[in-house]
Order: sequence, then structure tokens, then C-alpha cells
Amino acid sequence: MAIIKAFRGFRPKKEFVDLVASRPYDVLNSDEAREEVKGNPHSFLHVVKPEVDLPVVVDLHSDVVYNKAKENLRKLISDGKFVQDEEEYLYIYAQTMWGKTQYGIVACAAVEDYMNGIIKKHELTRPDKEEDRMNHIRVTDFNAEPVFFAYPDHEELKSITSGVTAGKPEFNFKTPDGVGHQLWVISDSSVVKRITEIFKNDIPFTYVADGHHRTAAAALVGNERKKNNPSHTGNEEYNYFLAVHFPAGELTIIDYNRLVKDLNGFKVSEFIEKLRASYVIEEKGQEIYKPSELHNFSMYIDGSWYSLTAKPETYNDDDPIDCLDVNVLSETVLTPILDITDLRKSTRIDFVGGIRGLGELQKRVDSGEMAVAFALFPVSMKQLMDIADTNNIMPPKTTWFEPKLRSGLVIHDLE
Repeated sequence: MAIIKAFRGFRPKKEFVDLVASRPYDVLNSDEAREEVKGNPHSFLHVVKPEVDLPVVVDLHSDVVYNKAKENLRKLISDGKFVQDEEEYLYIYAQTMWGKTQYGIVACAAVEDYMNGIIKKHELTRPDKEEDRMNHIRVTDFNAEPVFFAYPDHEELKSITSGVTAGKPEFNFKTPDGVGHQLWVISDSSVVKRITEIFKNDIPFTYVADGHHRTAAAALVGNERKKNNPSHTGNEEYNYFLAVHFPAGELTIIDYNRLVKDLNGFKVSEFIEKLRASYVIEEKGQEIYKPSELHNFSMYIDGSWYSLTAKPETYNDDDPIDCLDVNVLSETVLTPILDITDLRKSTRIDFVGGIRGLGELQKRVDSGEMAVAFALFPVSMKQLMDIADTNNIMPPKTTWFEPKLRSGLVIHDLE
């Protein structure tokens, strides 16, 4: 069963929260982050992307970068912009987007749960990205950004959350993208205790929804400190790391689409003819066509949109991997026709989150940068959890969660 723990969070003072709260480190490149922090010395990007305060030529993985993160974080605390709660609390973090609200329980997850598989994964991680986030944690001594977890829907937890959020939130603001953010502090020790008990007794597993590298880094640093501490007792704060736990039924996964630079030597007519072996094809003209259901794809090529409906023999809905449309597309188009065999390494393919809209796909094909675009129906939370439960791994670039968690609302001190 899953272990969660209350903690003494560091939070920005109310009057600074909308200035502090930032997008996560991995959705902006360094140039975009530099632009975003202009005129805002309080932005948490100064902590999670500290290169914004260093020369452009700096090595992003050098000690100077991680030390700058520590310096910037300590300054936010010493200047009184961040204050630590006096007691160990849990928190509720709500996000509202497109008229829908999701409510997450902010709590520390257990390093041991990650090591023994109670926290389930569905993606592979890259060692270089893990090491980058590990160094950030090692130097700052903080989990500066939470990871995004899901848990199976639970009626009592939903009831408790509803009770807490009936009160006035501690934070309540909107970000420039129109997403609403609210945070409540659960200071009632009996409520904290009950939530913790429910996870311990009723929630067999939690699932990494978004942030596999941050999750791995946080857990590995905690495990590293355990091994290096001869006086380890199991009660140290480094045995836990920061996470926001959302009920699976409230989460939204949006489409993650593909663009390919060339047709592997085929003419457009030849390429479309090859697709007929695996798909029922309907031309939709110049108006954007969005996939309507699982195993239906949209394709944009040579100025026209098409509906591609996969033939039954191309997928197996009883298999957690073979039912994924990203897998169907790879097995029927990307590999056999376009000769793209490794999605992680190929330079001929690019991936675009559906948050940018299908117009972005059309724009990049019309510009001549890309030859063809494919839009996919979003993966469901059930598919994600089925894959994690069977110890399978999703193909690269399968899930895109929105809204993203804002960084800097609550942070966790490992010391």
C-alpha cells in the first residue's frame, strides 16, 4: 500500500504567489525562460532554471548552475518571500482548465515505495536527465518541484477533498494561459491522519503521470542519502519526496502528435496507396480533421486532411501495448513505410503536444519543414494504468498532461 507523509512546506507569501509560481523546468528552453523572467526577480524559474541568471555560454550541467539554484532559493527564503509552515501539513492543489477542475493532494511520497514498485512507472528515463535533476536536489537540499502522480479514485478521499475545498483557499490566482490555481492548507491533524491512513490501507499503488525523471531523481537521491548515512533511522526527511496526488478520474490526457520530415522517397500518391493496406482512408479536404475515437487518426499531407481508420487486424485491444495508437502508427506506417525505427533517436520525426492545436501541424507541413503530420486520439488513464500494472513501458511521446503543475507553490526541505 502507498505511503504518504505530511511535511513542513515552504510556501511563498500570499502577496508574491502569482509572481513566484512558474512553469516547470522542462517545458521551457533556456532562451524562453530568460524571456519569461524579465522584470520578475521572484519567478521560481530562477531556482529551477538558474541559467537565466548566468551567461548564455554556461554549461547547463556545470556546478555553477546548481550552486546558482541554491543561492537563488536561499535568497527567496532569507528575503522573506518564502516562509516555512510551523507544523507538518498536507495541502490540496486545484487546477481549473477548459471549465474542468482537478484536485490533488500535496504530500510527500516514500522513496521506498519507488524502490519497491508501489509507485508505478510507464516510461523509460534517460540517465543524463536523471543526473541533472539529482544534482539539482543534491546541491539545493530541496525538492523544488513536485512530481505529478495519480491514484485510483476513492470516494472517501473525494469527500474529504470536497470538505477542505469548501473553505477559502490560501492561494487563488490565474496564470497567463488562463488556468486557475488554488491551494488549501490542511492543518487539522485528524484530517491529515485520516488521509494518510486511507493511502496506507486502501491505495495499493500510485502512478507517475508526469515527471518520470524528477521522480527517479528524487527517489535516487533519497536512497543515496540513506546508504551514505551510518546513523540512518528511516525517519529522516530525505526518505520522502514532493508529489501531488490526483484521482485518476479527474485527469485529462491530451493528444501527442507526430510530424515526419520526408516520405522516404515515395510520392504522395504512392504513400497514400501504401496506407490502404492498414487503413480505411477518407479525404476530408482543407478543413482540420480531429480523430474521433481510438484507432482513428487524422493525417495532413499535400494541403489536405484525411481520416485514417485502422483495420481490426492492426491492433489488439486485449493487449495493453498493442492497443495503443502510437504503437499502431509505428507498426503500420512509421517503421515499415517511412523507415523510422527508433523514435528516441531519429532526426526525421518530431512530436507536438495537442495543447498547440492541430493548426500547428498544418502550419509546419505547409511551410515545407515537414512532409506529413499524424494526429492521434488521446490515451486514456485506464490504458496508462493497465500498462503500468503489467510492468510494460509506453512508447516514447505517448502522453501529454494538461494543465501542468506550477512550480514554487510548495517546496520540500530534505534537511
